[in-house]
Amino acid sequence: MFSHRPLARRLVMPWWGWITVGALLLIAEMAIVDLEFYLVFLGLSALLTGAAVLGFDGLPIWSQWLLFASLAGASFVFFRQMLYARLRPPPEGEIQEGVAGDRATANEAIAPGARGSITLRGASWTARNVGDEPIAQGGGCLVERTEGLVVDVRAE
Repeated sequence: MFSHRPLARRLVMPWWGWITVGALLLIAEMAIVDLEFYLVFLGLSALLTGAAVLGFDGLPIWSQWLLFASLAGASFVFFRQMLYARLRPPPEGEIQEGVAGDRATANEAIAPGARGSITLRGASWTARNVGDEPIAQGGGCLVERTEGLVVDVRAE
């Protein structure tokens, strides 16, 4: 009825348990498709913990959980925000960073200092001509910078 083995010996999570949990977490992240990346890092941490348990047979349960928690915490802190920023599209209506220097097309004539409409990366935006020359309708213009939802441009 009662085991004579110490409690620590009975609380052993096999390597395949960690790998199974890791795979299930990765599958769940793909199924949810919200791009929050919490389950990805938990899943990868579980997979790495499973590999460590497989490689170092007999790791105590407390060290397995410590390794898992350390890997998960470190990956959240150091990698999640970077991956989130790279893969998640910007909110609708927000101009992506790094458009300075891109070429756009004027949808209407824009006089110096005036506002008009341009097409940039396939989307229509409000633009302000910050140059000294007018931009003709259908003419090319270069993006100087963005300020909120307004793109500062000048004639090519």
